[in-house]
Amino acid sequence: MTWHVAEDDLRAYAQGELAAPLLWSADTHLAGCAECRGLLAEVTDPVALDSGWERLDAELDAPRPGWFEALLTRVGIADHTARLLAATPVLRRSWLAAVVFLLLVTVGAVRTTESPTLFLALAPLLPLAGVALSYGPVLDPTYEMTVVAPTHGFRLLMIRTLAVLVAGLGLNGLATLALPGYGLRALAWLLPALALTATGLALTPRLGPVLAPSLVGGAWIAVLLSAQHTNADPLAPFTATGQGVAGAVAALAAGLLLLLRDRFDLFNGSAE
Repeated sequence: MTWHVAEDDLRAYAQGELAAPLLWSADTHLAGCAECRGLLAEVTDPVALDSGWERLDAELDAPRPGWFEALLTRVGIADHTARLLAATPVLRRSWLAAVVFLLLVTVGAVRTTESPTLFLALAPLLPLAGVALSYGPVLDPTYEMTVVAPTHGFRLLMIRTLAVLVAGLGLNGLATLALPGYGLRALAWLLPALALTATGLALTPRLGPVLAPSLVGGAWIAVLLSAQHTNADPLAPFTATGQGVAGAVAALAAGLLLLLRDRFDLFNGSAE
């Protein structure tokens, strides 16, 4: 070996200050020259070297983002928000597959009975259940991460709620397309779904993420059973009057949710 890297160049190389083309030459030469590698070790700051190895280990051990998280970051969503969304339990394949299966069975039952009652009764409950499963220390396996995230509790709730609603209402909408014979009546689940979800969220700070949606879902089932036995018309909640009531309940619950938005931080703290 008739040529070696100068000591000053090695110091600049160790500090990341050596510019091309000397950088390229030094890289190639160091790969085959033990003498220069030994001199490089002598002129390198051991503290900086250890710090570099620690950063490399941390980078190698860091979890790889999934396709959904990578897609969210590509469209401009902050890293921590994308991670919290990607970790939402009801956006996982197991939940979505279960919802798809349930909707397919329901649509099949509707086609068999020639009545949309079962589908209209079930569809509003799916977004409510999805939101309930996406928030709170009992049901969310990533709850500790969400607590320390630099995100307001109410904002986090709205982010996950929006994601769940997009997924849930989207699947419900696709199932509705499988019932073309009922026309607009097959969309009568939309306002009740929004009303149930908003009411469940508004009651969460006081009743908790499990009891609140459970009571709201139970109340919905009670309304359906009452309509069936009282009026002998199970579709009564989906008439124009029923839709008006659902819209009013959704608006009132949304207003109450805004008034109580600061309590979600207290709710987080009391649940730890």
